[in-house]
Amino acid sequence: MTGDIVSDEQSETDFVEEWEQWHRTREDRLASPHGFLAITGLHWLGGDPERFHDAPGAWSSTNDGVDVELADGEELVIDDGLVTGHHRFHSLDEHGTWAHHGDVVIEVALRDGRCMIRPRDPNNEVRTNYSGTPAYPASTRWVVPGEFVPYDAPQSVTVGASIDGLEHVFSSSGEVEFELSGMTLRLIAFDEEETDELSFIFSDVTSGVTTYPACRFLTVSAAREDGRVDMDFNRATNPMCAYTEFATCPLPPAGNRLPVRVEAGEKIPINSH
Repeated sequence: MTGDIVSDEQSETDFVEEWEQWHRTREDRLASPHGFLAITGLHWLGGDPERFHDAPGAWSSTNDGVDVELADGEELVIDDGLVTGHHRFHSLDEHGTWAHHGDVVIEVALRDGRCMIRPRDPNNEVRTNYSGTPAYPASTRWVVPGEFVPYDAPQSVTVGASIDGLEHVFSSSGEVEFELSGMTLRLIAFDEEETDELSFIFSDVTSGVTTYPACRFLTVSAAREDGRVDMDFNRATNPMCAYTEFATCPLPPAGNRLPVRVEAGEKIPINSH
C-alpha cells in the first residue's frame, strides 16, 4: 500500500514504541491543567463592556486592543504583576497573551481581526472527565515517501473555520505529492517558518466514520535538499474542535480532501463533544 522509508536500523517494534511515547506525551499535553480541555468559554468582545461567568471584570475591545475593568475585590495577575481597576492589553495577535485569576488562566487574543477571551479552568468537566483518544495501531507502512512540488511563488491560502464566519489565512510554498492505495495524490502544505516544518489539514474517506468528521492535522519535517518529504500518517492528530466547542480550528482547503482511507493516526475521541 505504501512505501517503507523507515531506517533499516529501526525495527517495527522500535517504531511502535517511539510512536506510543509520542502519543502519551500528546495525551498528557492535551489534558494538562490549562490545555484545551480546560477551556470554559469563547467570548467575542465588542465596544461595550461585558461581564462573563468564567472571568472577572467587564471586557471590551477597542482599536488599540482589549480593555478590562475590574470591580472592587477583583484582580488579575499579568506578567507576574497584580492588576486591579483598569487594564489595557496592547499589540494582540493570534498567539495572544495571558492573565491569571487564581487557578484560572485567561487567554486574550485575536482571531481573524476580532478580539476574544478564552478562560481555562483546570476543574472544567471536559478536562476532568476526559477518557482519552483512541488511535489506529502504529505501523511503518503508513510512513509514505513524498516529493515537495514548489509553487513559483508562495501563496496565501484562505480556509474556513469550525466557527461560522471565521477564516484563517496560511502561507503555502507548495504541495507534497505521494502515492497511497495505488493513487498519486497531493496535499497543499502550509509553511511553519518558526519550526522549519510543513503542516497539513486534510480529510479522507475515514472522516466521520472512524476519524473526526471535519479534518485531521499532520506536521512533518520540511523537505530535504532533494525535495523528499517523509509523510508519517501515524502522527495525524485531531483538531481541538474535536474536544471542545470553544476552538477556532481551520478546515481543510478544497484540494486536501483525500479520496482514500487513511487508517492511521488519531480516531474520534471517546468523549467527543
